[in-house]
Amino acid sequence: MENSGCKDVPGLDEESFLYFAYGSNLLTERIHLRNPSAAFFCVARLQDFKLDFGNSQGKTSQTWHGGIATIFQSPGDEVWGVVWKMNKSNLNSLDEQEGVKSGMYVVIEVKVATQGGREITCRSYLMTNYESAPPSPQYKKIICMGAKENGLPLEYQEKLKAIEPNDYTGKVSEEIEDIIKKGETQTL
Repeated sequence: MENSGCKDVPGLDEESFLYFAYGSNLLTERIHLRNPSAAFFCVARLQDFKLDFGNSQGKTSQTWHGGIATIFQSPGDEVWGVVWKMNKSNLNSLDEQEGVKSGMYVVIEVKVATQGGREITCRSYLMTNYESAPPSPQYKKIICMGAKENGLPLEYQEKLKAIEPNDYTGKVSEEIEDIIKKGETQTL
């Protein structure tokens, strides 16, 4: 498999897979909470898709208190994200985090383009049966932190920053609050 434009990582074997993240799992510390084998592979673009936020089956996320990221087909649009190389031992924890069993997300296979122009096939997730809803400020912050950390294109980072969040001012989970606080102290 070509990985031009990607970090020089040993090739895939039967023990690993590539995962295209576009939401909170853009941030290394976030994905490592449940999926410690995730290793940065490259930044990539998913063509003819658009980023959206929503509540699965109209139910607000109890973790994030607002819409959570999903993608949908949209000719001419693009979604930037991070490709993580992961050990297959993390398949179940990733599926669990994404709510596959509950029907919140379905597993999809996507072809993404690396910054070097190579096409690679990755696992990703798509929310089914959702109502569009703005993300909480905390969720948006985690996504923006991940986009910055991994060097997504600046124009795309600006698009992410321009997303209007909802007005939730309460707390999210302690582990997420800790990640946000660390991110804030690093940018001071």
